[in-house]
Amino acid sequence: MAFYSWSGNTEALATAISHLTDSDVYEIKVPADTFSDDMYATSDIAKQQLANNQLPSLSGQVPDVSQYEHVFVGGPTWSGAPSTPVLRFLNAIKDSPVTLIPFYTHAGTAGGYEQAFAKAAAQSHVLKGFGTSGYGVGHAESQVKAWLNQIGID
Repeated sequence: MAFYSWSGNTEALATAISHLTDSDVYEIKVPADTFSDDMYATSDIAKQQLANNQLPSLSGQVPDVSQYEHVFVGGPTWSGAPSTPVLRFLNAIKDSPVTLIPFYTHAGTAGGYEQAFAKAAAQSHVLKGFGTSGYGVGHAESQVKAWLNQIGID
């Protein structure tokens, strides 16, 4: 499992999923000065990164995911799509023959998150994802269990 969490909500969801699946966990990190503490300023920074085709650098080495059959990849929803650190991670693992499983948090609407994720991961097989409001993360365990069962991950 790999996840990026800007506010802590996605990290909480990643923790719940990793406990239910006994997954190895890799936290996607960016340099400390990449984003603001303000969500609106962070949104503007991310939009500029996308417009300039300059995704943020990742801190640390991206793990070799080819040793896994499937990899959960999680992050926050920014403007209805995966956050730019998640997009950078997907780009870094694009040649790995793994099945990707998206999970994400949002502030009320996921928009086109799963479609944008699948497009960014075009070379990989992508299973149905799971998304929840950041406010509902603490109550999502039964929903996560149902989703895992639906996609055949026990």
